[in-house]
Amino acid sequence: MRIFIAGATGALGSRLVPLLTEAGHEVFGSSRKEAGRAAVDALGATGIVMDPLDARSVRAAVVEAKPDVVVHQLTALSSLSGNMKKWDREFAMTNRLRTEATDHLLAAAREVGVRRFVAQSYGGHWTNQRTGGPVKTEEDPLIDDPGKAARESLRAIKHVERAVTTAPGIEGVVLRYGNFYGPGNALSRTGEMGEMVRRAKFPVVGGGTGVWSWIHIEDAAAATVAAIERGAPGVYNIVDDDPAPIGEWLPYLAEQLGGKKPMRLPAWLAKPLIGEFGVALMTTVRGSSNAKAKRELGWTPRYASWREGFRTGMG
Repeated sequence: MRIFIAGATGALGSRLVPLLTEAGHEVFGSSRKEAGRAAVDALGATGIVMDPLDARSVRAAVVEAKPDVVVHQLTALSSLSGNMKKWDREFAMTNRLRTEATDHLLAAAREVGVRRFVAQSYGGHWTNQRTGGPVKTEEDPLIDDPGKAARESLRAIKHVERAVTTAPGIEGVVLRYGNFYGPGNALSRTGEMGEMVRRAKFPVVGGGTGVWSWIHIEDAAAATVAAIERGAPGVYNIVDDDPAPIGEWLPYLAEQLGGKKPMRLPAWLAKPLIGEFGVALMTTVRGSSNAKAKRELGWTPRYASWREGFRTGMG
């Protein structure tokens, strides 16, 4: 197949390119800069310079690639500071990529007759409803209101999911990835979050009862290849088998990174520092189930649990 990856130089896109070329696909990948185009070429694909927020630039790139499948991996996550009180501000560019860039890509895809459209979404914790059991499936609705700090980010996620799964004439697939970890990510032995955990600057708040779902970056890439090649249209959670509360995974992670034991703070003391949304991330959020993806995509994560991944897959 001819496959166009929008965002081919990102943490996930750069892993997709070699996997797809090795599988015999003809791959085209976009970057915003000429250096990125050259990097895509070096991976054995065809690089294209594209401004994802410019409809004409997107159309030109998709027309050049003439793909059977478009893969939307556009985000702007490399410059996040971790400020939970300013979540929407932190994700402002990613939100534009999930709204404006999604619309540009879908319009171009319809014009050239793209058969399948695979897009990145999120399912690691905060988008899930915070009532009921600790683990949610794709059948469970997303949260109605995550709090004022993240309302725009939720709107953007709902937009990309709705636009892709309802696009006429296109098989729309949405992948709700869990929290990435592994080489090249913020959570790695050399990444910013890994350093925060190692230095005990990532505390357990209010008992650490918030449930998070994780996925190793290589497992996320393998699941994406599966979604490109097979599976019915729809939404899939791409997470490992082991959703777990912060109070369980954070001390273990600190130990594996050779760091200090994490501090423990009561919610009332943490709230002025991280806001209501931050306290929710630590205490009330819910994880996600991967049963549908394993069943319908024929995919199984190599790192079935963050326990193994944090121990052997951090890079």
